[in-house]
Amino acid sequence: MNSMTYKGYFAKINFDERDSIFWGKVIGIKDSITFEGETVAQLTEDFHNAIDHYLADCKNENHLPAKPYSGKLTLRVPPSIHAEIAAAATHAGKSLNKWVADTLDQVVHSP
Repeated sequence: MNSMTYKGYFAKINFDERDSIFWGKVIGIKDSITFEGETVAQLTEDFHNAIDHYLADCKNENHLPAKPYSGKLTLRVPPSIHAEIAAAATHAGKSLNKWVADTLDQVVHSP
């Protein structure tokens, strides 16, 4: 997945072939933040400006900005799967948390 992060906000990046423009949308929050650019440099600059503008607007409007994901994930699995995951982590020489994080990272970044 093509993505960018800034100040903890995560955006998915797309390319519109018809208009020859990159565009992005911040995901993981209820508010809508989008940005665009014809080059990666312009896209990055517009992303940073969009986040900074969003945070300034929130401050001016006196409301809390939507927080990006914290990195904490509560997951419920059957006890048998939990045991198998723990065994796989031990076999790999990793903590349970590290093994799950690495595995999820591989899944979301595989083609």
